[in-house]
Amino acid sequence: MSKIMDVMENRLMPVAGKISGNRYLSAIRDGFMLAMPLLIIGAMSLLFANLPIPGYPEFMARTFGENWRVFFVRPFEVTMAIMTIFVVVGIARSLAEYYDLEGISSAAIALVAFFLLTPFTTNFTPEGASAAIKVTDVIPMEWLGAKGLFVGMFTAIFATEIIRFIVKRGWVIKMPEGVPPTVSKAFSALIPAFIVILTFDLVRLGFAFTKYETVHGFIYTFLQAPLTALGSSLGATLVANLLIGLFWVFGIHGANIVGSVMSPIWISLSAENLAAFEGGRALPHVITHQFQELYLQLGGSGCTPALCLAMVFVCRSQQCKKLGKLALLPGLFNINEPITFGLPIVLNPIMMIPFILTPMILAVVCYGAISLGLVPRPSGVIVPWTTPPIIGGFLIAGIRGALLQVVELIISFFIYFPFIRVVDKQYYEQEQSYENAEGTVLNS
Repeated sequence: MSKIMDVMENRLMPVAGKISGNRYLSAIRDGFMLAMPLLIIGAMSLLFANLPIPGYPEFMARTFGENWRVFFVRPFEVTMAIMTIFVVVGIARSLAEYYDLEGISSAAIALVAFFLLTPFTTNFTPEGASAAIKVTDVIPMEWLGAKGLFVGMFTAIFATEIIRFIVKRGWVIKMPEGVPPTVSKAFSALIPAFIVILTFDLVRLGFAFTKYETVHGFIYTFLQAPLTALGSSLGATLVANLLIGLFWVFGIHGANIVGSVMSPIWISLSAENLAAFEGGRALPHVITHQFQELYLQLGGSGCTPALCLAMVFVCRSQQCKKLGKLALLPGLFNINEPITFGLPIVLNPIMMIPFILTPMILAVVCYGAISLGLVPRPSGVIVPWTTPPIIGGFLIAGIRGALLQVVELIISFFIYFPFIRVVDKQYYEQEQSYENAEGTVLNS
């Protein structure tokens, strides 16, 4: 076992270091972190507009009038529905600051570049009409949400790289000393902004002569749709959770490493489910950001709350009992570092097995339960990652989602049980030997 651990450490550590240190993945992660509070607010607003409680719509209509949903839907429309705008700003600013560039101006330039690539036309079907008409001089919302996410990410990265290329060569207007800093920064951004806008406008013009008509159409057809289909598969989810567990075993934050690659895909899947939920249509995806966060990382990576319960109520050693009590409360809010490093699970050849296997087994169970219709598909509502189990399941799938999380806790309890008994026996024997040794010293 130790040889296997050494081989895995030698192979995984360099990969994890490269992924975590990659400037583009770090910028994408920071971009989503900037947008996440707004996405949570927008998603929760839509949830309150569509709470899965019998009689709720009728009660709200009687109390606040027929248009009561507008109060909740409008925050969704200005946050979750235009999420790509916030992601572009966050990615460009993070990458610019990595290069020691002006973050705000770089973000503004990248946002302009994104709008240059976005078509200002949309198809609209008037009420009672049989065919759609083309409306110009409008910005279609479909490309500002999840559907335009990949174009937004690429635009933010390439626009910032162009700015870096220009600034590095000194192709900027330098104002004399004594000019206010704000004025100086404005003029120094003039040439980079001009070149970025010219470049992206030429790209827009080039795609106008293709069958795709826009960059959005091309990227969505050849990249975003296939990646989304891959990310929504059970196989990809199993591989992602296998890697999360393996990284954690060596003390590396696996959720952050794997999430930097998979989160954009999972979030776009959530957004598509949320749009369908808001429109009253069938939800298209089983696997989403909520599926991963609330079902497969129940209580944190490795789904450890049930392990804490086993340590409290089943284990005999004081070390396991006290650590279980200390780790249970933060574990209910999906913070499980106390148990991961305290038991420990990190570099523990016994506990690494259930820690890696549990989320993968739960992935199969949850996927099967949802695919069979026993539990509704996740609504796409992005709830805070610290939402406790059962409450989180209820928010995304009603009472059946909460019951599924209860079943998960039971399954994970029985997966961890034989392994924690082995560890507990070792700790208990150590404690007994210490007590006997102390008693011998006192008696002598």
